[in-house]
Amino acid sequence: MTAAVHEIHRALEENRSARNGTVRNARAEELVALAETTGDRPLLLDALFDLVSAYEYSTERAKMFVPFSRLLRMWDEHPEDFGERAVHQLHWRFKWVSTGMIGYSDIPLEPIRRWLVEMGRRYALGGYSQRPVHAAEYSLARHTGDTATAIRSLAAWTAADRDIMSDCRACELNDEGEWHADRGEDERAVAAWAPVLAGEHNCQEEPHRILSLSLLPLVRLGRTDEARGNHLRGYRLARGNESLLPSIGRHIEFCALTGNEARGLEILAEHTAHLEGDGTPLSRLHFLGAAAVLLRRLTALGHGDRPVPAPGATTRTAAELLTRTEAAIAGLARGFDERNGTDTVSTWVAERLAGTPLLDRLPLGVRAARLPETAPAAAPAVPSADAAADRSDDLTELIARARELSREQREAAHAAWAAVGRAADRTGTPLDPMAHAEVADHAGMDSLDDPPAALALLTAAAADFEAAGEYGEAAACRGRAAYAMALAGTVRPALAAADAACEQLRELHAKERATTRQLTGALLLRARIRLGTVGQAADPQAAAAAVEAEVSDILVLAEAHRDEDRVLGRIADATCLLGRLVAGRGDVRGAAEAFTRASALHQEAGRPWLAVEGEAMLSELALNHGDPHTAARAARSALDLGTEFLTPAHHAHLHTVLAQALADTGQDDEAADHALEGAHWADEAGDGDDTGGWARLVLGGALNRLGRAAEAAAVLETALPDLRAAHHEGRVVQARWWLGECLLQLDEPRAAAEQFLLAAEIAKDWEEQQDHANLAHLAADALNRAGLDDQAVQAYERAEQLWRALGRTPLVVRALRARAWIELREGRPGLPAARRAMESAAETAAAALAAATDEHERDMLRADLADTHLQTGQLLARGCPAEPGDTDTDGSARAAYEEALVHTGRAAATYGSRDGRSAAQLVAAWIEADLGRPDAAADRARAVLADYGDEEGETAERRRAEAGSVLDRTKQPDADPAP
Repeated sequence: MTAAVHEIHRALEENRSARNGTVRNARAEELVALAETTGDRPLLLDALFDLVSAYEYSTERAKMFVPFSRLLRMWDEHPEDFGERAVHQLHWRFKWVSTGMIGYSDIPLEPIRRWLVEMGRRYALGGYSQRPVHAAEYSLARHTGDTATAIRSLAAWTAADRDIMSDCRACELNDEGEWHADRGEDERAVAAWAPVLAGEHNCQEEPHRILSLSLLPLVRLGRTDEARGNHLRGYRLARGNESLLPSIGRHIEFCALTGNEARGLEILAEHTAHLEGDGTPLSRLHFLGAAAVLLRRLTALGHGDRPVPAPGATTRTAAELLTRTEAAIAGLARGFDERNGTDTVSTWVAERLAGTPLLDRLPLGVRAARLPETAPAAAPAVPSADAAADRSDDLTELIARARELSREQREAAHAAWAAVGRAADRTGTPLDPMAHAEVADHAGMDSLDDPPAALALLTAAAADFEAAGEYGEAAACRGRAAYAMALAGTVRPALAAADAACEQLRELHAKERATTRQLTGALLLRARIRLGTVGQAADPQAAAAAVEAEVSDILVLAEAHRDEDRVLGRIADATCLLGRLVAGRGDVRGAAEAFTRASALHQEAGRPWLAVEGEAMLSELALNHGDPHTAARAARSALDLGTEFLTPAHHAHLHTVLAQALADTGQDDEAADHALEGAHWADEAGDGDDTGGWARLVLGGALNRLGRAAEAAAVLETALPDLRAAHHEGRVVQARWWLGECLLQLDEPRAAAEQFLLAAEIAKDWEEQQDHANLAHLAADALNRAGLDDQAVQAYERAEQLWRALGRTPLVVRALRARAWIELREGRPGLPAARRAMESAAETAAAALAAATDEHERDMLRADLADTHLQTGQLLARGCPAEPGDTDTDGSARAAYEEALVHTGRAAATYGSRDGRSAAQLVAAWIEADLGRPDAAADRARAVLADYGDEEGETAERRRAEAGSVLDRTKQPDADPAP
């Protein structure tokens, strides 16, 4: 083989592993041209086959017809150039060409049918089954809407024998399931796809395509967890792959019909180039149809004017892009209908575009920027009781309802008083001063996130209360206004106003003109204002103690009037605030008792919904101080008690706390469910970069531990930007760590190594270096698995240094051994360097064993030393350029094998377990056989057989099987003959 031919072969091999797309195609075209210059026809065949493959897995499939026709001509003219592999490739690619023509509306049906006939003829001549021919006939009939022919072809296809020319079973099941799904038989479709989804069958494009096909059928069947998982798994596989445009489209359509329009828009934005272009028309039609479903959904939700990414790095409004997309769809569908002489394609497109949402919202766990709010939707056909009340003009009824909700301290009271105000404005009816004050008071408290607005409303309400003769409520309202003032940032004037309000209330209370509830409410608000100033105090501890004493005094006052109206609730509020203060000075038990008591008091008062704050604070306190069981119980209680009125932000936080607590106790299935809810509510609350990032981290970790690596990876990848934005170093490291583990399970070691290294770069600056060492070692393992030898050696050296500094001898030894094996690889220093690393490992283990006094530690070190001797023996034998025998002209191989035997002997003598000794014995047996000592080899094998006897178990069976192999090699009986 000339140097040029060798170089082309090498380049072909490289290009086969390149990413599908126009760059790979262009390189394949260059290599065909180079192969032509060599005059080497078999090389040209290889280059042409690779060119056809490159086109097949890209948007340039139309180009494959020319090189394939050339290959067919070469086969007819020079069949002797085609080896067994080339003959197989030629007939295999015949399927691609025959079915590929269907996707081009400018290729008439008659030539396609002739190709199918020719395919059948050539398969018959080659002695192949007609199964792929019938499959291609089925595809054409299904596309043109010839149902009768499709049914016959499907029956003939599935009845024909499978042979080496049949499509892989995964691809066949894809088509079988899609047939059922198109006929509305979702159960049968999912059942057909099940073996592929379970991992029993796979290929280059499966399960990628089936994962996308299964999404809507699973949703229609109510199997939403599976649909979510298949989306997370499937989109990672299909993303950016030109040959999988229809699959990418199905993920977009799934998002559009499950309330995940923002996620769908992000996926579309990553593939906008394919909204225009010259790809396979049928594939483009699939993709454009999905894009149109999403864009229609956006316009229906009132986002028609929203700018969305468009081809050419531009933007258009959703409505504009929809118009252009629908025009392109109509043109493509018309072309196929004219070619086919049916309306099958346009009918299918119309049905798809008419699709309506299957769910209001299916939380996916991955982050998607929330769509902005639009104008309120039309009122429901059957109005709710609240909606009916809001439109009522009966002010007497509305005021009575609002006051009842206020007395019960219901969250809905704010909305009820707002309805009173709207009804008064709508009817032009003036409110009396008391009702007017109550409307403003509740509006102010509902506006505390806008402190200046709240202050204005509360100040006006206080004046109205006074005008109504409610002097106690007026003073209490001034206390609330002071709190709003503090929130606005003017703390000194706020404290002065709070002092004045509290003083007035004390005087009124003494004259029985203000209630204990009004007085204690104002006192608690003043304490909260002071609590906000503790951090700026000259002596924060003393300031906090003063606030704690103030709250304790409030509790004494409230307890003295415990039986008065709603005072029990004030005792609960004060107890909860006291819990915060006690927690702040590090009394975890005292704080937990206070939060628990506050919750019990609210429930005793008949206001269980107000117990949420105490339960929520207890859950977080317990989680942060290593009591996940209490945290889980309290978070569940808070969620149960607050179901009706918790805000999205509260839902997000509590679900995430509960998820973390469950994860900490090993309950990953339920943890994943609550983390998913936490992520969903965080997105609803616009808190995706804090609580949302944390929730996704917990979800990704739970999915990872549950063995759902692809789903976990998708979640963790979207969590990382949020965690970085929130500056949570520890969480960023954990996310990268788990993501690296997932990527290893997905056989992406290079990407895994990158994650481990990025995490290690953060952890290197931490005072505790355990995580840094772990991450360095994990990165080394991943780099080793990826075949990046130089980088792996450097990473192992780094890990070794870190483990030495931490005194973790077993891990030092393992890093050295791993490095030794790398040194044996081609292009590396070889056996001398490998031996030095193994010797260092043995010396390190032996020294640690000699110094160890703890028996458990000694057992571990003894096993490490034995493993090192055993691996040294294996390394010496494997590192020889030849085996002992005729080719061992200088005796170096025999000497190495003899030395290897010494090390295996040391290993057997050092191991403390039978399993370890037997492993060493068997390695020694093989070395004895290679040295030409069959009797010695057989003796070692028989010793292993005697060790295990008839014992059951995987290890015993494996050892006996290997011992039997040694005896077969040495042609020795497994036992002495009977006398």
